[in-house]
Amino acid sequence: MNPISNKYIAFLRGINVGGHHKVPMKDLALYMEQLGFTNVITILNSGNIIFDSNENNIKVIEDQLEKQLQLKFGFPIPTIVQSAENLLKLYQEAPFKQHVPTKDTRFYITFVKDNPSTQIELPWVSQDSSFQVLTYKNKIVSSILDVSKMSSPKGMEILEKSFGKNITTRNLNTIEKLVAKFK
Repeated sequence: MNPISNKYIAFLRGINVGGHHKVPMKDLALYMEQLGFTNVITILNSGNIIFDSNENNIKVIEDQLEKQLQLKFGFPIPTIVQSAENLLKLYQEAPFKQHVPTKDTRFYITFVKDNPSTQIELPWVSQDSSFQVLTYKNKIVSSILDVSKMSSPKGMEILEKSFGKNITTRNLNTIEKLVAKFK
């Protein structure tokens, strides 16, 4: 049996940003254990939770977490769940390997909750070459932003237009921290 076959990552959107929607990670981990999830680990303060679950339907896990987290913390917390297997595959495929990082380059991974109704042709590059969408697979998008030419919010607007508003984005450094915990 694959050692990560029942391992998942929940990505919470919009918590602990600018002092709003505070969710202490220690409280979050304890609450997830009370809900029956095991081996719960939080990474950073932005709502990245690795956990094991006997439930293998991601939609069921997402729905349960969104409902229970709202009850516990008192406000809606959009949640996107991805399997550790999919995230590890993406990481091993190294979508950024052809790109040299600079001080102005940001490598992003975006998690998509719902399959988009339309899809852009990939790879996609903005007219000024400041933003590139490289791949979309298993509800995971890889993109590159040149912050000397475009701001992150503008790049996120492009992603929302292409993949819907039910998305959340992490930088590659965060993904590396997550993958290191189950690789």
